[in-house]
Amino acid sequence: MRVLIAIPHVFNPSGGGGYGSQGANPQPRISALTQSLQSLLALFGSEQVYFRYTDKLYSLPANLKHSVAIDVVICTTQNLHILDRLPVPPGCYKHYPTQCEPMFLGFECHGVLKAGLGNYDYYGYMEDDLIIHDPLFFQKLAWFNSWVDNGWLLQPNRFEMSQNESNFAKNYIDPELLFHTGKPEENFAHYFKDNLRIIAKVMGKEVIIKRAENPHSGCFFLNQQQMELWAGQEYFMDRDARFFGPLESAASLGIARTFRVYKPGIENANFLEIEHFGDGWSKKIHGTVFT
Repeated sequence: MRVLIAIPHVFNPSGGGGYGSQGANPQPRISALTQSLQSLLALFGSEQVYFRYTDKLYSLPANLKHSVAIDVVICTTQNLHILDRLPVPPGCYKHYPTQCEPMFLGFECHGVLKAGLGNYDYYGYMEDDLIIHDPLFFQKLAWFNSWVDNGWLLQPNRFEMSQNESNFAKNYIDPELLFHTGKPEENFAHYFKDNLRIIAKVMGKEVIIKRAENPHSGCFFLNQQQMELWAGQEYFMDRDARFFGPLESAASLGIARTFRVYKPGIENANFLEIEHFGDGWSKKIHGTVFT
């Protein structure tokens, strides 16, 4: 399996606002992007080995049964980045510099994905503070679309790990909310009313998958047919920013217009999930008004 991942990355301490990319301290952004790259390249890269000792110690390739070859492109703009400070091997990603408005950088990533059409099995978009831990992540996506139409898109649940004085917690940070962008005048694919909840069996266990009340995960992963479908729409890369703002819209609005978006039900939220670096949302979600 071949996968292309495009990551929008901005560090703009003078940008104002409440996004992580606009904080004054670069270290959280360095740590977040480093962990994101490490997760992609360690989980899915080619350097996976196990050890066997006979006359001496041998290093042998592992996980060839479900191997994933992954290419990562990091998109930046106006030299507002910390790529030169990342403690990662040179050449582990490609740099795609632009001059667009920083808040609209995500839409440039869409163009990178389209340019790769025909060369990959999956085309992914990830904000620069997301971390995958599941080595079967892409196999689960492929499984889902092996028994439903490619007009259906499975999204991961986004979570944070937090700690207080008494315990540790895992918080799923994208609240269910009434998605109404473009309604009622536009016929978004995500405004479907049938098959709102489906039940499947995976390794003998029941898995509940439901319509995503909130389609946002800060990412998406499309197979070849899905990417072709979306890239062929007249609104592709139109920079429509109606879903909360340009950052959220780049991750979620286009897919909501094109696909029936699903997520694992909260009963089994960890069936497909992705970590959001830090615990910032866990701390501020109770004071946030979602409009």
